[in-house]
Amino acid sequence: MGRAFALEKIRNIGIIAHIDAGKTTATEMILHHAGRTYKIGSVDAGTAVMDWMAQERERGITISSAATTCHWREHSVNIIDTPGHVDFTAEVERSLRVLDGGVVIFDGVAGVEAQSEAVWRQADKYGVGRICFVNKMDRLGADFKRTVNMINGRLRTKALPIQVPIGSEKHFRGIMDLVDNRVIMFPVDSNSASSEEDNAALLAEHRQKLIEDLAELDEDIMLSYLDGRDISSGEIKAAIRSLTVSNRAVPVLCGSALRDRGIQLLLDAVVDYLPSPLDIPPVSAVNPRSGEVALRVTRDDEPFSALAFKTVCDPFMGRLVYLRVYSGRIRAGAQVLNSSIDKRERMGKLYVMHADHRQEVDHAEAGTIVATLGLKLTSTGDTLCDPTQPVLFEKIRFAEPVLAMAVEPKTKADQDKLDDSLAKLAMEDPTFKIYHDKETGQTLISGMGELHLEVLMERMFREYGIRVNAGRPQVAYKGTITFPVESEGKFVRQSGGRGQYGHVWLKIEPDERGSGFEFCDQIRSGAIPREFVPSVEAGVKSVLQSGGPTGYPIVDVKVTLFDGSFHEVDSSDVAFRMAGFMAMRDGISKAGPIILEPVMEVEITTPEQFVGEVIGDLNSRRAHIEGVESRGDLSTIRCLVPLAETFGFAGDLRSLSQGRASHTMQFHHYAELPQNLAEQIASGTGRSR
Repeated sequence: MGRAFALEKIRNIGIIAHIDAGKTTATEMILHHAGRTYKIGSVDAGTAVMDWMAQERERGITISSAATTCHWREHSVNIIDTPGHVDFTAEVERSLRVLDGGVVIFDGVAGVEAQSEAVWRQADKYGVGRICFVNKMDRLGADFKRTVNMINGRLRTKALPIQVPIGSEKHFRGIMDLVDNRVIMFPVDSNSASSEEDNAALLAEHRQKLIEDLAELDEDIMLSYLDGRDISSGEIKAAIRSLTVSNRAVPVLCGSALRDRGIQLLLDAVVDYLPSPLDIPPVSAVNPRSGEVALRVTRDDEPFSALAFKTVCDPFMGRLVYLRVYSGRIRAGAQVLNSSIDKRERMGKLYVMHADHRQEVDHAEAGTIVATLGLKLTSTGDTLCDPTQPVLFEKIRFAEPVLAMAVEPKTKADQDKLDDSLAKLAMEDPTFKIYHDKETGQTLISGMGELHLEVLMERMFREYGIRVNAGRPQVAYKGTITFPVESEGKFVRQSGGRGQYGHVWLKIEPDERGSGFEFCDQIRSGAIPREFVPSVEAGVKSVLQSGGPTGYPIVDVKVTLFDGSFHEVDSSDVAFRMAGFMAMRDGISKAGPIILEPVMEVEITTPEQFVGEVIGDLNSRRAHIEGVESRGDLSTIRCLVPLAETFGFAGDLRSLSQGRASHTMQFHHYAELPQNLAEQIASGTGRSR
């Protein structure tokens, strides 16, 4: 069976941006122009096709990434519309992991905002080629040139404006297409029209600037430019495509998604400049049996390999797993290997997705994104492959949750249903964690922020019919150590029969912030039999989880097992687990334990007259002000604030600014908690703002 679309005619792209930049509106317009929908959905009216969840339509924000496919100029464009709110950053992370290209949308008034930088860094991490679309050029305060300068400065990239707006705000009346050397005018009030001569002169000036910028980056354009030869639109397109695919430059377009201006040109740019699966280098993987590096090329005749990047628990149909097929072909009903857990699974029905609607297909080819039912063991980040030629792709890494709260069902009868619903939600969302406190009997849930946890509790009621009582949000503190120590653990028990004997020496030392936990085995000369080493590691991990003297999970430590002894008869797994536990517990208490707190990156935009009051409030919250930038009568304050100090900030900011200020917040790093506050928390008198 032949392909519906050749690989060079496939585009796997994501729409990414800061919240309220207009991602979903742009996606709705793209689907309308591509003939995928006949009625244009509205975010404000709650009718957007891509915002299909009830909470999304009520709140007017995207919560879950939604996939769809449309066709443009004989190309197949697979689109994932991602959330812009920082609490749902995992949706962006897993989408970018499997996409080839991205459309980054910027608000023409606000320019590059905090979450714009976050998603840009995520795209950099995965080497995703991008084009930029400066949206809302018809809004009061829109400034295309300033936004381009911010893209160059704050995102440290080379922005190539391939379009220039004619006018802005209410006078936004056209677009100069510098590549095809043409002017596109919109129907507006005749009073704001400009002369063709003015437009032609500006077009020639801006096009010349584009060619000069390209000459600095592309050798072929440079040679043609130096020879004084006319450079065709085809040559310019080829150069821009090469620079975009290799991430050396980013084309910048403009328009207004809400008023349907510039969307068809954006679709043309997706086809012309963003990479196809053929432009992506072979994907590196590991053979789980030999440990050797294996490459998978995007071709149908390669062995099958795919990455599961999203799991959805549908109350009616079961588990739906989204896959990016990197190589080979797969049919519904075929047997595959989940190499992440070394288990075989049978593929169920295959679907091409359009938000929450499904179109069944009988097979999937290399370079495509599909969803499947019937995979019972596969979860987010798992690799599926040909059982005879196994490979293992790198896992998707997600940020750790920073906020926790206790939940309990309102009725005893709902306890079992609560556990089941929480497990399903955690299966879908890798940044949602569940912990059962054995001492208090409480169920603790943790996530990326207050909105994240609020939405999940709403989903528990809407999808599973469970109402819960929730405790006040608690900061997810962590513990670590400040200097290295060596520690001995010896577990000896003698009874009437066989005894227990385990003896270890550990070196415990602080590691880089954010590194987590590393265990090294440096046993020499058989001081401890190899089969007992995993038991020692298990004992060490149990101390890290319980928190030791800090009472919070221990992170960023390196533990080396370097010596010990055993008894030929009395040694056992249990004895060495206990020895590892004892050595780690005693060592942590001697290694200068401290408490770490999550610190958030906050960006506040406020009218100039309220800057002093806002900064005063931030200083009372232990904020570190990184900079204040003024533009017109607005100021942007960038700062770092401990999460514990941010509760209630949104309400206070509204009061201080008469409701005219806005802010964004995202996790930045973990930092040491000041000693006086650590003592308050340890004694149970710490604040719970």
